[in-house]
Amino acid sequence: MTFLALGVNHHTASVELREQIAFNPERLNTVFSETRQHPELADMVVVSTCNRTEIYALTKNTDDVLHWMAQCNGIDVNTLLRHVYHYENVDAMTHLMRVASGLDSLMLGEPQILGQIKNALILAKDAEVVSPHLNRLFEYAFYAAKKVRSETAVGAHAISMGYAVAQLSTQVFSHVSQMTVLIVAAGEMNTLVAKHLAEMGVAKMIICNRTRSKAEHLAQELATRVEVEVIDFDQLENNLYRADVVSSCTGSLHQVISYSAVKRAVKQRKYQPMLMVDLAVPRDIDAKVDDLDSVYLYGVDDLQAVIDDNLSQRRQAALDAEILVSQLASQFVINEKVQRAGHDIQQYRDFAEHQRQKELQLALQQLQQGVDPAELLERLSQRLTNKMLHIPSKLFREAARAEQPEHAQWLNETIQDIHDNMRKTKAR
Repeated sequence: MTFLALGVNHHTASVELREQIAFNPERLNTVFSETRQHPELADMVVVSTCNRTEIYALTKNTDDVLHWMAQCNGIDVNTLLRHVYHYENVDAMTHLMRVASGLDSLMLGEPQILGQIKNALILAKDAEVVSPHLNRLFEYAFYAAKKVRSETAVGAHAISMGYAVAQLSTQVFSHVSQMTVLIVAAGEMNTLVAKHLAEMGVAKMIICNRTRSKAEHLAQELATRVEVEVIDFDQLENNLYRADVVSSCTGSLHQVISYSAVKRAVKQRKYQPMLMVDLAVPRDIDAKVDDLDSVYLYGVDDLQAVIDDNLSQRRQAALDAEILVSQLASQFVINEKVQRAGHDIQQYRDFAEHQRQKELQLALQQLQQGVDPAELLERLSQRLTNKMLHIPSKLFREAARAEQPEHAQWLNETIQDIHDNMRKTKAR
């Protein structure tokens, strides 16, 4: 069986094509129920995100998987061929490890992809289209991703505005679980900020937006992870003092948070630290706020400089991660060989036991018929030795004929081991 990785991603296909090939969980459940009827397609995991759709499968015919992908999505195979990438066995395993580690992501080192792959595996296992062997390959990829995360800094530095704000909060406040965050405007940028901070486990989120329904919609998204309160926009300045972190991104042409309002809030807070992040252009927060003691003000340019530096550090860390993945792929190959060898050894042991039982029964019958025991033991030992040596002798001859360095080396080392064991036996 070939381990296959086949797919398209943001490097190889347009958004339009990726949308056409994408699978949602409901559709996958239907598709998997159909593939179970086809043994050649009954061992696969489908990873489908906004940036990629990939099929990982154990199959005897890789073309079957390609045609299945085209047929499921109503795409001509030749059209699909211009955009898909195709990896087999150790190359497929290396690719899966790179994807799970965030090394193949649009945002280098992003952690979400690992969770998405785990969910894809769970979905396929629930649909009963994952064999123990395929499951083991994915578990090894998860192990590799964990090592990349723990032993390199590829995911340690913020490279998005939303994540940068969240990371900045941890630098100003030591107890994230006690923080109250005020989100001023519920647009795309602040939505990301709010979600990152909610995932970090802040105590409370206050959302303020000119259109209350939009603020309530974001509040519903966050409510399962954090306590959320929605306030009207005209109550913004009166509630500033409640916030440890303020993130503002309104798109207004005029400042919405004045110096005097922040100064009043600082006094109400008894000069406890306050982090204010202005993601708007033009700016939402009066720049003079930066002069106030205990207030930390960051603008877009400040954060972008941090992100640029962090991205450079991630790229450097990615080199270390790629080396680690390469080493883990080599280890994977060794593990596979050892496992196959263990299976082969067990088969040979079973064969040897069968031959032993067979010869023993024959010898007992002959013994009952009055055959001389000494003669019987001689014949028994000869027959058993010949049968046990037949398969190793055949392998030795094939290795010698192959004329490949690794086979020749294995042959020489094996013969040397045999001679050494013979000398030790004689010495006893």
